[in-house]
Order: sequence, then C-alpha cells, then structure tokens
Amino acid sequence: MFIDDTIAAISTPVGEGGIGIVRMSGKDSLSIAEKIFRSFKGKNIRDMKSYTMMYGFIIDPKTNEKVDEVIISYMKAPNTYTREDIVEINCHGGVVAVKKILSLVLQNGARLAEPGEFTKRAFLNGRIDLSQAEAVIDLIRAKTSESMHIALEQTQGKLSSKIKDIMNRLLGILAHIEASVDFPEDDIENVVSSKIIKDSREIINDIEYLIKNAETGKILREGLNTSIVGKPNVGKSSLLNALLEEKRAIVTDIPGTTRDVIEEYINIRGIPVKIIDTAGIRETEDIVEKIGVEKSKEYIEKSDLIIFMVDSSRPLDDEDYEIIQLIKHKKVIVVINKIDLPLAIDLDVIKSNFKEENLVFASINTEKGIEDIKQKIEDFVFSGEVKSKDIYVTNVRHKDILFKAKESINKGIETIELGLPLDIASVEYKDAYLKLGEITGDTAAEDIIDRIFSDFCIGK
Repeated sequence: MFIDDTIAAISTPVGEGGIGIVRMSGKDSLSIAEKIFRSFKGKNIRDMKSYTMMYGFIIDPKTNEKVDEVIISYMKAPNTYTREDIVEINCHGGVVAVKKILSLVLQNGARLAEPGEFTKRAFLNGRIDLSQAEAVIDLIRAKTSESMHIALEQTQGKLSSKIKDIMNRLLGILAHIEASVDFPEDDIENVVSSKIIKDSREIINDIEYLIKNAETGKILREGLNTSIVGKPNVGKSSLLNALLEEKRAIVTDIPGTTRDVIEEYINIRGIPVKIIDTAGIRETEDIVEKIGVEKSKEYIEKSDLIIFMVDSSRPLDDEDYEIIQLIKHKKVIVVINKIDLPLAIDLDVIKSNFKEENLVFASINTEKGIEDIKQKIEDFVFSGEVKSKDIYVTNVRHKDILFKAKESINKGIETIELGLPLDIASVEYKDAYLKLGEITGDTAAEDIIDRIFSDFCIGK
C-alpha cells in the first residue's frame, strides 16, 4: 500500500499538564512545520539533523501572531516509529494550546490521523508485524508491571517469532508433499507421510502450549475477575480493605452493611485483579439488600475466581450451604476466617466440597493469611509454574486462530492416515499456514487490519 499523505494528531492526553505533544508523520512533516515555526535564534528548520530539537515559537501564518513557545523535534525516515519523517511539537499542556497548534498543522497540509494510524503505518511500512502492533495497545493499557512486561515482549516480537517458526515448519511440510507429488516414481510417499505426521504432531504440541497459556495471557491483559462471597459478617469487606490496603468498604457488626457490589482494581504480585466485594448472600425482606444479593449471584457467574469466606467461629448454616451449591462448579479459594476465635465450623464439610490445597486459614483483622491468599491467587493464574520465560497469547483473536490452525493440521493428519493422496492433505496444511499468517498480518484481510487499529487511541 502506497502512503503519500502526512498525518497529525495530539499524542498526549487532552487536559491540563506540563507539556502537550502534536505529532506529524509523513513526507511533508518538516515542510508543514516550516510554515508555522519560527526559531528563537532565526535558524532554518530545514537544517535540523535527525534526532535533534529546536527551540522557538509556533506562529499563525495568517496573522503572524505567536501561538505558543515550543520545542520542535525531528526524526528522519526510515529510522522512526513509522519509518516516515516524524516531527513532534512539544508545547505547553492544556486544551487550548494543543488544539490551536493541531488546527494550524491541519490548515497547512496535514490530515487528522485516524485511531491507531501511526502504529498502522509502522505495520504497513514493515517496521512491525500485526501481533507487535496489537501489543502496543496492550502496553498502553497495562495495569501492572507484569502485564506491561509481557506486552513489551510482544512488541519486540516474542510471539511473532514463535508463530513464524511454526509457519516455516508448515512450509517444510508443504514442500515435502510437493516433492512426493512431483516425483511419484521415487516411491517416497510412505516415508514422506511418516515424516509429515511426526512433524505435524510436534507443531500441534507447540500450538497447544500457546493455547494453554492463553487463559493466563488474557488475565494478565484484562484482569482477573475475582468475587469475594459469603454470608453477612464473615469478613468480606475486611478482606477487601486488607487487599487494597485502605478502608474502601464500610465494616460493622451489623449484618447486611454491604448492600451493593464494590469493584476495585488491585495489583497482586504483578497480576491485575478486579476484586468485587459482594453483598452478603442470605434471605432478607429488605428490598435494597435483596437487590444486592441478586447482583452478588450474577457476579458469581461472571467471575474467573471466587474467594469464599466462612466464619470459623460459627457452625455452617443454610446460608453457607446455599452459597456452596452456587459456587462448587467455579474455581474457588476458601478463606476460613476468624481462626483467632474458638473453632465451631465443621471442616470435614468444607473439605468434602473443595480441594484442601485451596483452603486458607486466616484472621483478617490481624492480617494473618493475607499473604497466603495472594499466593493462592498467583498460583491460580500461573499454575505454580515459572512465568517469566513463557510466551503468553494475550489476545482472544490470536487464541481463536490457533484453535482453527490446530484443527486444520489435525484434519491433514487424518487425511494421510486414511491413505488419501498427499495433495488432498496439502489443502489443510495451506489453510493452517494462512490462518497463522492472520496473527502476524502476512495473510490478514484489510478489513481485519482496519478493525484492529480502530481500537487504538488517536495519536498512537
């Protein structure tokens, strides 16, 4: 795709701030800047070297009035983010200044950039592939250092390298099929078939490994939906406050204090956790509390993980048993709270319904058990495995493609095992190759590419 125009956008959040940045990318970036910029020392902007800055003023060419005091930075193609000439105008932060400067840039030859168009140009100009481009938005939206680290690795091509390796191995399989079809007199089909099946199963193992890590990747990208559930006065709000390290929820001895759900994002050992303190589940005549109880039940269904709290100083009752029935099909950490008080709970009932390794004995008021709960959450996300060396598929689109590619390869194996001609199997291997190319962008349709970049903010 040939790109001939120059785009511009505000690349910093609109609002009050120390600086604002208006960015241009395209062959006319420097000439547009020349029309509206005057150097403080009378220097010619055309004499700027790449990766240098110049101090001066933005001028309205029609009135010759100064608009703002700025610093211009210039980056010459192809060693830039978009592989095009880039000019950035660093002005004072604030709505008026940056919008006025953007307006002058647009009046003098630039076009307003579409969402994500700077990154799209980096992709179209071959600096990054599609999966790296998608990782840019993950990097911007990262909620923890761990999710930021994984997104950064994706922008540097960690996933791309693995996908391209699998695609190259599929090309090898297709080459073997081609050779067998072209030279049937060499009687190599049986040997080729055995090798193709062996190579195919190795590829499937690699794809399954990526799919296995996709759930963890999705959590690190979007956050772990975690609901704290239990009957009233078992310590749910106290746990929320302890995890947040602030008094976010009201804590009293009066049952039914929490009548609505409370949602907060917290960082637990690098994992973004969307923690939800639900209303105590019980039978009630209070209309408002009843609505809260129903919402609690809805959140149980939506949650990736449930923290079920019980009061160890009280025997289990009908309310506890009702909650157990609601959550027994979910991933559950059971927090047996108030262990500083005399034990009255029947632990055998708890152990018969939940895995013993998922039990935590705690006294939230004394902060006993808080670190154990955090460890259980981390174990749930990473399954206790070393995480830093893994490749994580963080994108639902990528996961879906991997499933479809695996399906095609399995069909290819079935075709060969049925004794059908190898050129019939080649259709399935080509399909798997084309599917995987949608991750890197090598075979992605234009409408898919447009949809991906439409999720970006303008200016990136």
